[in-house]
Amino acid sequence: MQAITLTIPPNLNVFSDDELYAFCLANPELHIERDETGHIIIMPPTGLESSFTNNDLQTEVSIWNRKTKSGRVSDSNGGYTLPDRSMRAPDVGWVSKERLMSVLPEELKKFAHICPDFVIEVRSESDNLTELQAKMDKWLQNGVRLGWLVDPQSKTTTIYRPDQEPEEKPFTETLSGENVLVGFTLNVQEVLTY
Repeated sequence: MQAITLTIPPNLNVFSDDELYAFCLANPELHIERDETGHIIIMPPTGLESSFTNNDLQTEVSIWNRKTKSGRVSDSNGGYTLPDRSMRAPDVGWVSKERLMSVLPEELKKFAHICPDFVIEVRSESDNLTELQAKMDKWLQNGVRLGWLVDPQSKTTTIYRPDQEPEEKPFTETLSGENVLVGFTLNVQEVLTY
């Protein structure tokens, strides 16, 4: 099953940020995002293997963050309203304390207007690789400072950085959080058990 995109006619001003949040609350069984054109994207649930992978990767980032206390970690249910008006929910997101200081606490109860510093997207069985690559580019365009596209099918992670070409690394190679998640390293092969 693939994602479904609901095309909203351009002459309709459908779904303000509050209305989108209400729509998502009214449909809790659906994983919903909005692209920069206002189209609503409904994604199927992932298989259990993808869920295990998401959780394992999020756990590693959360353990690092608990030690450093340098920001907050979100899972695939946490939606971010980005500068281009899209609302996206990465499989794993991390926001620095500095960026969080610009957000009012009540905004965090909805899809806050903030871009994560770091994201991980995991290619599930139903994901189209080209669409995921385009999504990673959109993350960068909106302010993400470091992104990883983890592909269990090819056993590679593609690293996305602003103003650079993506760099692909095999699961066997240790990844670095660079100057974004300072001191964080991850060997995907050691973390994911298949």
